[in-house]
Amino acid sequence: MVRSLEGVLLPAAGGHPWAGRTFTAGWGSRDILDVTLVDPQLVVEVDVDVARDAAGRWRHPVRLHRTRLDLSTGSVPLFGE
Repeated sequence: MVRSLEGVLLPAAGGHPWAGRTFTAGWGSRDILDVTLVDPQLVVEVDVDVARDAAGRWRHPVRLHRTRLDLSTGSVPLFGE
């Protein structure tokens, strides 16, 4: 499913809310992932564990569940709101 998003997602132009953040491969990992921030123009559902560390990072990997082509980005609240 992730590969099917390749042509839909575009690299972020201008400011991105996660600019400057680092992403690791997993809980306790020091390996920093090489990521490409994208324009937030697609709504998806994700599966996450509720466990987070003191910095707010998810304890377990976040997994893509499904895309929501029936929703626009303006129709859902931003994460944390």
